[in-house]
This record gives sequence, C-alpha cells and structure tokens, in this order.
Amino acid sequence: MVPAICTMDDLQALEQRALDELAGCQSEEALRAWNSRYLGRQGELTLALKKIGSLPASQRPAYGQAVNRLKESLQQAYNRQQSALREQVIARRLASEALDVTLPGRQPSRGRLHPATQMMREILAIFAEMGFQIFHSREVEDDLTNFELLNMPPHHPARDLWDTFYTTRPGIILRTHTSPGQIHVMRRLCPQPIRVVLPGMCYRYEQITPRSEIMFQQVEGLAVGTRVRLTDLVGTIQAFARRLFGRDRQVRLRSSYFPFTEPSLEVDVSCLVCGGRGCSLCKHTGWLEIMGAGMVHPVVLRNGGYDPSRFSGFAFGLGPQRITMLLYGVPDIRLFWSNDLRFLRQF
Repeated sequence: MVPAICTMDDLQALEQRALDELAGCQSEEALRAWNSRYLGRQGELTLALKKIGSLPASQRPAYGQAVNRLKESLQQAYNRQQSALREQVIARRLASEALDVTLPGRQPSRGRLHPATQMMREILAIFAEMGFQIFHSREVEDDLTNFELLNMPPHHPARDLWDTFYTTRPGIILRTHTSPGQIHVMRRLCPQPIRVVLPGMCYRYEQITPRSEIMFQQVEGLAVGTRVRLTDLVGTIQAFARRLFGRDRQVRLRSSYFPFTEPSLEVDVSCLVCGGRGCSLCKHTGWLEIMGAGMVHPVVLRNGGYDPSRFSGFAFGLGPQRITMLLYGVPDIRLFWSNDLRFLRQF
C-alpha cells in the first residue's frame, strides 16, 4: 500500500527511498518496475500531486512546486541509471563475444543504371558517332511551341493524337512530344546547319496499359541544311538501326502522316525474334515499328527561322522504352517505373 504523502518531510523521505531503490536496480525489468512505481500514472508522485487539494490554500503552491522538482530530479536519475545499465550490457557483450577482425567485410551491393538510362545512353552514343549533337529542351511548354509552330493551329484534328496535360496557367502544358525542341534549336542556331538529337521526357493523358504510360522518354532527331534530302534520312535511319539491332537487320519504310513532316514515314525493322518469318512478338508480320520520321515541313522550317526555299531538313522520333521492350522481350512498359528490383537486376 502506498503511504500518504502530505508534507515536505514526506517528500524528502520519498526522494531518499526512491533513490535508494533506484541504485539497487540492476536490470531493465527492475528499472521498468521502479519507473511504474514512482513516475507512472498510478505512481507515488502522481498520488502526491493529488493531495494538493487537501492542503491549506497557503501551502499548495510551495507543495506543488516541490513535487514537480522531485519528479524532474527522479526522472533525471532514472535516465542516468538506464544509460549506465545499457553501457554495462554492451561492455559485457564485448567481453564475452569474440570478434575476429581478420574476417573479410561484406561487399556492399553496387547500384546499376536503370534499363531506360542504359538504352538512352546507347542511342545517344550511336548518334554522337554519326555527328549529331545532344540538345535538351524544356518539359513545360506553351501551346504555341508544342502545337501551332509545328503546323497544328487551334482546332487542327491532328491535336487529337496527343492527349495533353494542361496546367492552371492558360496556354501552358506539359509537352506531349520532343518535337517542340526543333523550334528551340532552329531559333537558337539559325542560319547555321543543324544536326542534333533531343532526348527527354514527354507526358500524355492516356490510359495506362502494358503498352502505354502517361510519361515516357523520346529521342527527337533533326538535321537542317541546304542540301538535306530524303536519301540522307533513309541512310541515317539504316545506319542507326543496324548499329543498334545488328548488321543483318532489314529496314522498311512506310508512308504515314505527321503534321510537322512532309513526306512522313514509319520505320520498321525485321523482327528480332523470328528474323522476319512471323511470330507473336511481331504479330506474325515479320516487322517491328521503331520510329516515325520525315522531311521537315516548310511551315515548321519557316517558324524556326529558316527559308524553306533555301533550306531543307529531316526529323525523326523514337521511344527508348519501346526499343528496350523489343530488344529484351519486356512485356509491360509499366515495369520501367515500378522500381521492382527483380526486374531491374536483370539489366
């Protein structure tokens, strides 16, 4: 039974008794029991505080202050005893456990480049060897540069091909492709010849499926000069495809439509798995699509500052994630953003 505590003498006796018992606590269990007895919700100090109401009004302030000082003092003593016990436990473990300093250390695991980064670097290295410079443009664009200057005025039906993320500022969007970088490059370098690639992230408000994501990487290519021809584009594409996919890879060009190129092309390579004979990967066509391309539209050249009567150019765009999926048989584009180590460690 906890004795009644009502006077200063009682508090002094309580302090002495608590400190004596604390000095005898030589285990964590004993410390917890001591803490519960004196500092817990039903401990002696809590009961001492409840006795304030039974004291004369003139004694209450001094008594309350004395109880609070005692509580703080016992708490500090408890903390010191707890630290001392923990140091004793560590000392006993070090004395009893053998430590072999000659054992080899554990080799820390090394990080790896993300497969998308690996593919991006490989693509850029190929184009760098072919004389292309690397140019980075902004990801937050204005509607003018993302669409209008690329021959897509307001209400143009081709805008439906890009499901756009709009911001709270009118006319400011997340770029839907890397093609706006063509305008930035041409306006910066005009009237010099251009041979650049523009890597970066793009954003489209699409349904997320195994083959589509709301954010993805693209690599845009642009060449502008006074003697740039369609044959230059074909030769560049063939050289790139054979360096990336193998010297024996066949390349096929198909007519297509893009507002910012004329003529426009889709580029296929013979299937990496079946070699063109037909399989599930190529949907039994023997071909895999890798990029879109074409000759830069005269309107785009003019918007970039080049006179289309003197200059011509070609452009192309490809997706590193899609190419990685083709090369390694990755079935789901969402794996690139899942941070699943089981997937990433394969690369």
